[in-house]
Amino acid sequence: MLAIFLKTLPFFALIGTGWLAGWLRLFSAEATAALTRFVFYFALSAMLFGFAAALDIRQLFDPRFALAYVGGSTALWLLAAAAARSRGASASGSRGASASEAAMLAHTSVIGNTGFLGVPMLVVLLGPAAIGPVLMVLTIDLVVFSTLITLIVAAARHGRVSLGTLLPVLRGLIGNPMIVAMLAGLGWSALRLPLPAPATEFLTLLGGAATPGALFAIGASLALQPARLPGTAATLSFAKLVLHPASVALAAWLLAVEPTAAGVMVAAAALPVAGNVYILAHHFRLAEEQVSTAILLSTAVSILTLPLVIHLITKG
Repeated sequence: MLAIFLKTLPFFALIGTGWLAGWLRLFSAEATAALTRFVFYFALSAMLFGFAAALDIRQLFDPRFALAYVGGSTALWLLAAAAARSRGASASGSRGASASEAAMLAHTSVIGNTGFLGVPMLVVLLGPAAIGPVLMVLTIDLVVFSTLITLIVAAARHGRVSLGTLLPVLRGLIGNPMIVAMLAGLGWSALRLPLPAPATEFLTLLGGAATPGALFAIGASLALQPARLPGTAATLSFAKLVLHPASVALAAWLLAVEPTAAGVMVAAAALPVAGNVYILAHHFRLAEEQVSTAILLSTAVSILTLPLVIHLITKG
């Protein structure tokens, strides 16, 4: 346990360094946004392309794995949404959350920081065998659950889902550099062509900036987010850090998912709330304070919970 904690500590130390830089105003909001764009569009995309290009496509898509992750996450999603609707999780606290607000809170409970934290951390901690399962979780989060929350909010607000609602979702998926990078890498892998040495060096150099850049950007962005409504945030953090990995672990066990892949799935589910959840909350003007505080709190607490989960996984 101590050895794993020490291995994860440098990752969280980078997040803490970014937070300190943001808190001291040594790194402005504009600088944080620019660094995030660099990581999102360039460094992380290079890393994902390199991973996918060296991956057999059969290692990426495992129907049983996908069903277990989607099933376990959906079960928690429905539980969190029902709790928000019945327990008065709205900002005013005087009534149950609206359908769209409950959907956003449920989304918060199942979307982890797989792209910026999970990809670089879990591949280092769990080895190359984690690449396929981590990319699978990232794809499901980006394609399935991000689409789901958009459609639910549109249906709740307008009473229906129209073509005008679907087109922005499709444009967002097609234009997402992480999805594009993974598809391009898998396409290259399908051609069974070796990467030229200069291209390999380029991807290594650029992709090498993804881990420190992403972690620093996470910390700096956390320093800029408001921290309020701790009760709701604590509930959401508990759901994300404890209930989510437990739920997908149960689903993986029921569906007899291959043990190594199941372990990576559980570790990915144990990641803290993703920063892009706040982007969605801000865009839809839904539960912004609850979501931002949940991101901050779950990231801080995951310094302790994530090494424990990984320790349990490595012990079988």
